[in-house]
Amino acid sequence: MPSSKTPPAATTPELIWLRPERTGRGPRPAHSRASIAAVAVALADAEGLGAVSMRRIAAELGAGTMSLYNYVPKKEHLFDLMLDAVSGEYRFPDQPSGDVRSDLRELAHQQLAILRRHPWAATVVVTRPSLGPNGLRFAEYYLAVMAPVPFDSGTKLEAMSLLNGFVVQFAEWERGGVSPGQDREQGQRELIEYMTQAVLTGQYPHLATALASAGGNPSTPDSVFERSLGRILTAMLTPPDQPATT
Repeated sequence: MPSSKTPPAATTPELIWLRPERTGRGPRPAHSRASIAAVAVALADAEGLGAVSMRRIAAELGAGTMSLYNYVPKKEHLFDLMLDAVSGEYRFPDQPSGDVRSDLRELAHQQLAILRRHPWAATVVVTRPSLGPNGLRFAEYYLAVMAPVPFDSGTKLEAMSLLNGFVVQFAEWERGGVSPGQDREQGQRELIEYMTQAVLTGQYPHLATALASAGGNPSTPDSVFERSLGRILTAMLTPPDQPATT
């Protein structure tokens, strides 16, 4: 006797990477996800993430706004494409050097350089983490670097999240809320001025001592990054059941 149950309706994947870019039928599309993402990245670099809209992208491409939704159905998908586009800027050798700490340090420096070129990207990483094709390429190379380390795969992936989180948070700290077009160094100077005024009130004695000690040995963002990265790498490469040492 035939079943009375209705088969479940096919659902459209939410993740854009599971959606084919084109079906292979009909004329060749006038645009592509890559070209749309490239325009969106350029807009975000120049004016900030808030400037990115389908209307602005369509104007740059000379296309109808609604037509772009055939390529990128949702704004969240656009962010995924943008993030993966800038992740394509990583340059990996064919094989890791075998020096795990050195290779991880190079990965972190490349990531920071990308986030400095594209300050909006740190916000997208935090609010909409996504592993597109270039993100998978990063993960694959990272795991190749970590191959000599006697940790299980779960621990290695947790360590990758730790490293990525550190670099993203550092980039956000370094940017210090500076808007596109503003001078990053000016933002840092103003923050120091504010903190100096605050400690002069006498309400923050421990902070005053810390700032006074640092005054004789000023740090640049790069030197702070190097010292902090060293601590993060030590923590990453220390077995989970052992205390980290410096």
